[in-house]
Amino acid sequence: MAGYADDLALAHLLADTADAVSTARFRALDLHVEAKPDLTPVSDADTAVEKAIRSTLARARPRDGVLGEEFGRSAAPAGPGSRYWVIDPIDGTKNFVRGVPIWATLIALMEGDTPVVGLVSAPALGRRWWAARGLGAFAGKHQHAATRIGVSSVRALADASFCYASLNGWAENGRLDAMLDILLGVWRSRAYGDFYGYMLLAEGALDAMAEPELSLWDMAALIPIITEAGGKVTDLDGRATADKSSVIATNGLLHETVLTALARRG
Repeated sequence: MAGYADDLALAHLLADTADAVSTARFRALDLHVEAKPDLTPVSDADTAVEKAIRSTLARARPRDGVLGEEFGRSAAPAGPGSRYWVIDPIDGTKNFVRGVPIWATLIALMEGDTPVVGLVSAPALGRRWWAARGLGAFAGKHQHAATRIGVSSVRALADASFCYASLNGWAENGRLDAMLDILLGVWRSRAYGDFYGYMLLAEGALDAMAEPELSLWDMAALIPIITEAGGKVTDLDGRATADKSSVIATNGLLHETVLTALARRG
């Protein structure tokens, strides 16, 4: 446990560095934005944040590898091992470049295929969420101003607040009809998107969220926070793996219901 506590403290230091870089570029008039091969945007803030985090990790954790959205996988300077950090320098880049304050840096530590530490820092919202395996999940402005968080106790989908990112991906996945049925049947539905819906889930402010396509850097930091808060995360087939192409996250009580509802293809 002490090892994870130390790693979690380092994650906060990494987030401090990331926040200083990203906030300086948020709504900057000279922000430079390009399109990646998959046509998603990348800004100079994305690359600068990842470079800064990688630089600190090379000094502080030379035995750990790094996987980042912008620069891929790097082996540990001290040689190969089972631990590596997963970085999404700015989750919500489209929001970032448009001046919408819902974006965050996602930082995770993996042991093999398992995320054991996760931190989400959203400086424009003035909030962070973090967890380490066995240590619980917390949220606050920083680690010394934190509250322990937990998922909701809603048991029926008709009483649930359900979150999704967009409908286009569900149409491409062949499950748009199933998703629409869920959205029409729940108490409330909102498309918060990106990291934010998952953190609201971990806090108990909503009850389920699903996305049809994600990368490891999109989810690795979120999984420890949700699970330590008492929730459950799987892919659309119910498998509890971190490297997901799809995700269902719930308060646990609704998980089988949402899995069954999304199993139907249109």
